[in-house]
Parts: sequence; structure tokens; C-alpha cells
Amino acid sequence: MKLIILDRDGTINEDRDDFVKSPEEWVPLPGALEAIARLNHAGWHTVLATNQSGLGRGLFDMAMLNAMHARMNQMLAKFGGRIDAVFFCPHAPEEQCECRKPLPGLMQQIGERYGLDLREVPIVGDALRDMQAGMAAGCPTHLVRTGKAGQLDEAQLATMLRQVPGTQVHADLAAFADALLHKDGESDSGFGRL
Repeated sequence: MKLIILDRDGTINEDRDDFVKSPEEWVPLPGALEAIARLNHAGWHTVLATNQSGLGRGLFDMAMLNAMHARMNQMLAKFGGRIDAVFFCPHAPEEQCECRKPLPGLMQQIGERYGLDLREVPIVGDALRDMQAGMAAGCPTHLVRTGKAGQLDEAQLATMLRQVPGTQVHADLAAFADALLHKDGESDSGFGRL
């Protein structure tokens, strides 16, 4: 099984300082849904690992979170794509849980659920905490320059990358898909395979 872990806000959809709180506020980034569909068509399964502290903060409830993900999957289906599972941290930061990124709890849950060695499962995100969680879990880390990373200048980016050595940087999710599919097609490296 070939599996990719994706962050949500800022990686697949537009991030908001006031949180994405409803399906109407869930707006995909240009090319992101098509990129996921291309990965799916090439045999890659995709799952989300997302902090959703809006639940813990009382900004939305589970029904609303489910409605956001239903909208995401409906939009993905138009391109023949899908998200296989959503792993999320519902806690507010002060709850000090084990599943809130930058801690690796969500990645460990994914590894356990699928029985995969996380060293073979790339994680893609737009923030330092995504890369730190992936690195702590042993995942190959891939930063996209959308969302939070899209606001960094070159010096800030370099400072961030020193904290997560080995991270590969891509313009966006489509560029990550291009790089992975090119690598996947060139040689059977076993990257992300069971």
C-alpha cells in the first residue's frame, strides 16, 4: 500500500486566521484537488492529519467538521479523487494532548491503523509543526509553499528548514505530486510501500 499523509488547512484548502468553521469557508487551493486525484490514480492512498482546535475552542462541532469533509470529498470526487481517512486532533492547545501537531500522535495513529512503517510514508504540510510531527514520527517531510509557508521569506524558510533537516520544499501540492509521480515512475524505490 502506498500512503501519503496530508495536512489540511494551508495545504489542500485556504487557511484562515479565524479558522475554517463551515463548509462554505472550506475553499480548495488552486490545483490541490486535481493533485490528490492524480496521486490516487497512480495508486497512492491519501489521509489527512489535521489539528482542528476549533472543536476544542467551541467554534464548530463534529457535525460541522463532518460537513466540511463531506464537501471536500464531494469536490474531490469531481476529479476522481478521494481522501481515505481523516485523523484529527480536536483539542485546544492548552489541553496538552499527544495528538496535536507538532507532536507525532496523529502520525502514530495512522501508522498503527494501516500497519505501515512511517519511514516509508511521506507527510506534506505548510507549517513547521507539520514537519516537526512528521520528523518525530520518522516520516519523509515535504513542505509546500502555500498557507503558512507561503508567507515566509527566504531567510525565514532557511531558519525553518534547519529545524527539520531533510525536508523537501515544493511550490504547492501539485508540485509535490509532480515530484513524487516522477520519482515513482522512474524507479520502484519502495517509497511509501508496505
